[in-house]
Amino acid sequence: MYRKRENRILLPHEFFLPFGGKWNENNRWVKLTQLIPWAQVEERYARLFQPSSKGGQAAVCIRVALGALIIQERLRTSDRDTVLHITENPYLQYLIGLPGFQEEPPFDPSLMTHFRKRLGPDVLAQVNEWIIMTEKAAKKDDPKGPGAGSGGTTVTEDLPPQPPKAVPRQGKLLLDATCAPADIAYPTDLSLLNEAREKLEHIIDVLHAPQRGVLQKPRTYREKARWAYLAIAKQRRASIRKIRKGIGQQLRYLRRDLRLVEQLSAHTPLTVLSRKEYKNLLVIQELVRQQRVMYVNREHRIEDRIVSISQPHVRPIVRGKAKTNVEFGAKIAVSLVDGYARIEEMRWDSFNEGSLLKAAIEAYRNRYGCYPEAVLADKLYRNRANLQYCRDLGIRLSGPKLGRPAKGEETSSKRIERQDAAERNAIEGKFGEGKRKYGLGLIRARLPETSASMIALQVLVMNLERRLRVLFVFFWSAFYRPLRLYPRATF
Repeated sequence: MYRKRENRILLPHEFFLPFGGKWNENNRWVKLTQLIPWAQVEERYARLFQPSSKGGQAAVCIRVALGALIIQERLRTSDRDTVLHITENPYLQYLIGLPGFQEEPPFDPSLMTHFRKRLGPDVLAQVNEWIIMTEKAAKKDDPKGPGAGSGGTTVTEDLPPQPPKAVPRQGKLLLDATCAPADIAYPTDLSLLNEAREKLEHIIDVLHAPQRGVLQKPRTYREKARWAYLAIAKQRRASIRKIRKGIGQQLRYLRRDLRLVEQLSAHTPLTVLSRKEYKNLLVIQELVRQQRVMYVNREHRIEDRIVSISQPHVRPIVRGKAKTNVEFGAKIAVSLVDGYARIEEMRWDSFNEGSLLKAAIEAYRNRYGCYPEAVLADKLYRNRANLQYCRDLGIRLSGPKLGRPAKGEETSSKRIERQDAAERNAIEGKFGEGKRKYGLGLIRARLPETSASMIALQVLVMNLERRLRVLFVFFWSAFYRPLRLYPRATF
């Protein structure tokens, strides 16, 4: 059950401060509170709850849930530290909607996990869209259009289909993809099999415990298997032959342990296992099958390869970067307009981001009522289908044309190409900002749904910070610039 609160936002001077404290209305958390459309967010959040006539315990307010998550991602703190910061700081309590300062924690730290589950990526993406469109609507009279640096045209969400020639073209759309690495150890086949063997031996102990004194405990040779693993893992540079031999040994130990689990399940039901242990058993069975196929075929690639037992949804993403050739996490395709980022696609499996260009351009038209005049993207987007699609719509796709350039066009095409590459650095910088400052470089959530929520939340926080910077520049230009131009003038 969810009870809607009053839509009016508490003004800063109405917030109660004990001991006659003085309130700073220009504080960043106060400005951040005024940027979020809380009424629209609460209306969307209330739809997630089924109406119940029996009542029950009321859910936590959306302002508390979303505000706490924003604080956590902005400060990059744990769940417990986030609650401690909110308890000690009155500005953070104002952000989450408390009427006055209180010394007691507003909620238990364990609720942060429920906040991440309840506020999924769809809800956060809608909030992100509202925040971006709020500024765009304020700049609708600017003739430069969206993507030109200062904003643009009238924003509409659901436009009727129009012929391409009747739709204007304004602004620039930047597209690129990156990986949000998960918090897992670098996986190797030998280490994964050793971890699976240890977890399987624990499951055997749990299944044999009810039959203690009735059945003899089966032998698992765990000490020999452990020493066989360490004999290779401790070597500084183990040869390929020794690693393959160690993988074969661990596979044989695992297959034996799986047969023992099957024999014990005839006497002890699998219901004695916890949810986590049963999940690990299913994951280990699939892991052994994949590793067995690769071992027999002498290959290192297989579909839906498991690289983590605790997070089986994580997949290897080959990026070909100089630092790391392969990353392990979710792959996200991002669009950037006027410095504001949107997640166009997020998957745990690798995909070709070039196939999303058409959908991104159509989404741009639905948002701004016009097609972009140019799309700045890397070479993966420049396939023949995308080039023909952009040519039909009169959109310039960054990069050189296919074939040999004509005489006189080589110099101008290179100049335009260099300019596009310079402007496309904005989306690369946005990735760097998210990974170095907002935690996009290491996702610490364990479940796929909470990981997706954290990625969407980090993009939301980046856009909020950009809006704060825009407000600061406006404030400086409006009040401090005249003082610099006329330092000795009297007002």
